[in-house]
Amino acid sequence: MTNNKDINDKRLVYTAVIGSVLVMVILAFSTIWASQKSISTTDEAVSAVSSFYLEAMADQRASTIENLIDNNFEHMNTALTVIGDEDIRSQEELRNMLGQIKTLLSLNRFALVDENNIVYTQYTTYMGGSRYDFLSSDKLNEKVINTVYMYGSSKQLCLAIPADGLEIMGKPFKACFVLIDIKDISNLLLLEDQGSTRFALYTRNGGNLSDTDLGPVDEKDNLLECAKGFVSAPEWEKLSLDFEQGNEGSLTIVSDGAQETLCYAPVSNTGWMIAVLIQDSVIHEQFREISENNQLVSRILIIVTLLSMVLLAIALLHQSRRISRARLETEKESSRLFQSMANTDSMTGVRNKHAYSEYESNLNTMIREGELKSRIAVLVCDINGLKYVNDTQGHAAGDQLIKEACNLLCEHFVHGAVFRIGGDEFVVILHDKGYDTMEETLVLINTEIEKNIKNGGVVIAIGHSVLKEEDGQIHDVFERADNMMYQRKQELKDMGAKTRE
Repeated sequence: MTNNKDINDKRLVYTAVIGSVLVMVILAFSTIWASQKSISTTDEAVSAVSSFYLEAMADQRASTIENLIDNNFEHMNTALTVIGDEDIRSQEELRNMLGQIKTLLSLNRFALVDENNIVYTQYTTYMGGSRYDFLSSDKLNEKVINTVYMYGSSKQLCLAIPADGLEIMGKPFKACFVLIDIKDISNLLLLEDQGSTRFALYTRNGGNLSDTDLGPVDEKDNLLECAKGFVSAPEWEKLSLDFEQGNEGSLTIVSDGAQETLCYAPVSNTGWMIAVLIQDSVIHEQFREISENNQLVSRILIIVTLLSMVLLAIALLHQSRRISRARLETEKESSRLFQSMANTDSMTGVRNKHAYSEYESNLNTMIREGELKSRIAVLVCDINGLKYVNDTQGHAAGDQLIKEACNLLCEHFVHGAVFRIGGDEFVVILHDKGYDTMEETLVLINTEIEKNIKNGGVVIAIGHSVLKEEDGQIHDVFERADNMMYQRKQELKDMGAKTRE
């Protein structure tokens, strides 16, 4: 009996040991399989979320351009209504009106075209039939959106609408149009960039419009031609067909050993495609980190229960979804912040103090990162005698004085960014062409201001300064210009200009 009991006990021990080993082996293989499956699923989720993120970025930038086009068309219709209500009898009156329209409605390079295809701008007239295809017909029946190549390598977006019934100086006019520099559109889109993505604008045949690099594709290269070296033949055919037909799409390329994702989307009615490229995106890296942690946890789970592994997998999935939602919300918030930056001063039509603060912040970032060291000037402008006008003639007259001062600044500093930062205070930021012509422009406007002291016109004290290598921020330049403005204010007072007293 004893022997039989011992045998049964040994069998029980052997059975328990073998069973435990089998359970551990099964648990180990199950855990490894579950770990590999979890990693594969996580990678698929990463690709899906990253692709969705890039597609949203491409659509968002396309919508920004489409909104810009719609706003310009709306302003042009308003301009035609205003011009049609005026009794304009000479080219000088017409040019003055075009200048006011351009300033108040922020229409860049606004022009009218008469029935003989003569183009009238604020400063000149010329024959436009050879420059603009939409003038080839005798009558313009609908709005026009096309790309114009002019002035050497300059690329312009041309927007035109019919001017039905408009007659000026006894001549019927058939259209009005604006030209928008594509480089300005690129600068607008750069404000949306958070540093992890790159973008470029292309024609349907792959030509670069924005003169910006896109990863391995140089700004001067044709995207479709370059793509032959990075993708397979079927992928290239799909890419070419999508560009030709204006379809959205995405593909993965490998450049210098790095994997990158390219998403593209059409810009409605323009014949353009917006392409967005990301390399090792922030979202992908965060998910990849979670995936690696999951591998480590999976090895540990070999010595724990299946329940713990399932609970941990659920916790990781919940964490992954939370991070994904947080990232998407951050991108949406960034988009809303960009929308709120486009603030305009309601009285003058120029940008307001909030817009100046954002502009200054962007310049400060460029200074800190060494991207901006010179060729930036700040002009601080203050209206003389606004309080005197308000006290003696009323606030309506004071408001008119502010508008006249704004018009004077905008007319002279056409290549600058004009901001109204206070009741009688304006700031002008000059760079590139505006910087190059600053001294000449200052002489012209100050001469006009000094004449205004005698004839009762608007008087503005202007101080200016330029960015120096030792400057840490734009405010340093602002303070020097502000001090110079007060000195100029005293000079104007000595000449007879009204002051705050």
